[in-house]
Amino acid sequence: MTVQASVAALEPKGPDPDAAAPIVMAVPKGRILKECGTLFARAGIVAAADLLDEDSRRLRFPTDDPTLDLVRVRPFDVATFVAFGGAALGICGADVLMEFDYPEIYAPLDLGIGACRIAVAEPRETAGSDDPRTWSRVRVATKYPAIARRHYAARGVQAEIVHLNGAMELAPSLGLARLIVDLVATGATLAANGLAETEVIAHVTSRLIVNRTALKTRPEAIGGWIARFRAALAA
Repeated sequence: MTVQASVAALEPKGPDPDAAAPIVMAVPKGRILKECGTLFARAGIVAAADLLDEDSRRLRFPTDDPTLDLVRVRPFDVATFVAFGGAALGICGADVLMEFDYPEIYAPLDLGIGACRIAVAEPRETAGSDDPRTWSRVRVATKYPAIARRHYAARGVQAEIVHLNGAMELAPSLGLARLIVDLVATGATLAANGLAETEVIAHVTSRLIVNRTALKTRPEAIGGWIARFRAALAA
């Protein structure tokens, strides 16, 4: 070690600027965010009034706790913001975690909100007409290509994916795909478009997710928020 390096090692270091920065939590706009209200109240989080206002153009929202800010993003983007370090915490559906399977994400808590399911659906008139295990290939319309491929590969079926981000229910009637794999809550949209749910791939709720690096570099701050949400669930 050089003399300069030895001196530098002995000099007092200033405060880590990241340690003073607010923790950023990514939350999903829409239905799940509305269900977070009671949970936030139990965790002692009071967010800016326009967080739930869909017409608000603001994307980052302060809370009454100066150590926490919220960012409102699309549900499918929450995991990406957390995995790549844009947010240290997030609230994310298990469907998104299953689809992307980011190793950078730790999901310590099932929040028990946003209950729904990833399901297979096809036209009512053909539903259940033959056994999917006898197929060699099938065309599937979905926004969950990884989940759909894994599901059918486990049965020895090759899934040809038509990747759609919305209006999945139209795909069978327009000849895009034999069936769809989509997120289902009540099943009303399927029924309104002549589809029947034939199989449940997974039941889904929302999870508290954490960036693993943030947990290592700011364990007290991140651990404190995990503890607050755990206590809120127990309340």
